[in-house]
Amino acid sequence: MGRKSREKKERKQEKLVVFVCTANVCRSPMAEKLFVDALEKTKSKKNIKVFSAGISAMDGDQASENSISVCKEIGLDLKDHRSAALTRATAENASVIFCMTESHRALLQMYFELPEKTQVFLMREFMEDGKNELPDPFGQNLDVYRACRENMSESIPSLLNWVEKNL
Repeated sequence: MGRKSREKKERKQEKLVVFVCTANVCRSPMAEKLFVDALEKTKSKKNIKVFSAGISAMDGDQASENSISVCKEIGLDLKDHRSAALTRATAENASVIFCMTESHRALLQMYFELPEKTQVFLMREFMEDGKNELPDPFGQNLDVYRACRENMSESIPSLLNWVEKNL
């Protein structure tokens, strides 16, 4: 196979970006929607699939009402989201995994033997303000969910930049 056809094949190869939280009903579904929306607006030529999952999720739960509400405020629809537990296959096939907290990263590394190619970061890891973790808003009021959404939104450009340069 010539260099050009190999490069073309590598460009088209799908890359999996996974967002992980605890139950996949609050943070990671919002992160997935925010990232997909931003990715579509950049018109990236990369073949990227985006998925969210939970370290201890039940399969099939709806996103929390407050997550649905705060996404709707900015034009994103989470009504059809159904939670998914993070599986070994998803973790191993991911090109990059973005977690919400250090405990998610630690659990990931404890539960799964990830291939060297899989990189794991906190969603806000590339931010300069030092607040890297995104605390769970579950059960709290809309203002807490809005703050969580805004902290995620702030990090999206840095994630897009990382993905563009590294995947």
